[in-house]
This record gives sequence, C-alpha cells and structure tokens, in this order.
Amino acid sequence: MENQPNLVPAAAVKGIASGLLLMAVFTLVWAGIAFGGLLGTGYWFALLIFPVLSILFVINAIKLFRISKYYPPVTSEDDIAEGKKMGMWFGIIFGAEGLLIFVAVNVVNNIGHPELVIPAIALVVGLHFYPLAKVFKRTLDYYLATWATLIAVLAIILSLNKTLTLHEVLAFTGVGIGIATACYGLYMMVNGWKLEKPVIK
Repeated sequence: MENQPNLVPAAAVKGIASGLLLMAVFTLVWAGIAFGGLLGTGYWFALLIFPVLSILFVINAIKLFRISKYYPPVTSEDDIAEGKKMGMWFGIIFGAEGLLIFVAVNVVNNIGHPELVIPAIALVVGLHFYPLAKVFKRTLDYYLATWATLIAVLAIILSLNKTLTLHEVLAFTGVGIGIATACYGLYMMVNGWKLEKPVIK
C-alpha cells in the first residue's frame, strides 16, 4: 500500500469497530431487560428498533475490521504511549465497573430491595461513563453519562415510592439505558463513515 498520510492509524479504526461490537451487545442486553418488563403488553414491538440497530453496528464493525489492514500502523512513540495509557485506564475503569456492580447488587439485596438490582446496575453503568469521557476526550460521553445516571436515579425513586411496578421499572430502565448505548453505537457508526477511505489495490 502506498503511503497515505491523511489516514488515521489502523488502531483507531479497530477501536471504532470494537466499540461498535460492544454497543451492539449492550444495546441488546438492555433491550432484553426492557422486553422482560413489557412482555405481555402491546408495547414490546417498539423494542425491535434496538436489535435492528445492533445488527447495523455489527455489520459496520465487520466492515471496519476488514479495511483496517489498509490503514497505517501507529509509529510515533508518543502515540504508542498514549494508546497504552488509554488502554490501561479503560481496563481499570471497566474492572471498577464490574466490581461496583457486584457491590451494588449485594447492597440492594441485603437491604431488602431486590427490585432495585437493575436500576442499581444502570446507575453504575451511567457513572462509569464520566471517567471514560476524560480518557477518550469525548464530550458526548458526558451527556450520555448524565442521561443514563438520571434514568437510573429516577428508576430507583419511582420504584421506592411505588409509582412504578417491578415490570415497569424494568421497561423504564431498559429502554432508557438502551437509548444511551444505541446513541453511542450510532455515534461510532457515523464516525466510521466519516473516516477517509484508503486506496485499496
């Protein structure tokens, strides 16, 4: 391949592709939670948008992985160091998220509120996007982190004051967090479309 200086590094292309796969999975997970709450109602049909988006995310991720080999490797020592640093912090944040989810689930169960398990998980998910926003330098993360956190807090409040039933809490939380992960996926998908395409010979 001839030198194409305007292309982003292959690692960045693979990063977008990996993010799309993650958002495809998480969007399906939260849609599944919402489906559990809407099962037996006529509203579950609206959830079909989430698997459709997940399929689009996967298709676009595969395309990006396939063409990533035509993008230049990272050669700058500063870029390599920055990539390792971001990867390290992503691992730390992801690990902390898993630990906090375990703690949150045990706390709500031990205080006698198992109905708060899903909102508690959603709260941890929402909060973990704040440090990710700083790591990846994305303003969007702050907006979606705030959205997800508000959805989780509202779900907890509406559950505790009996405004929503357990099934309604599942639907409310699942749809709310599903919207957040779907927005992330759409953001990454559009970024993938905007990448300058390599000349493939």
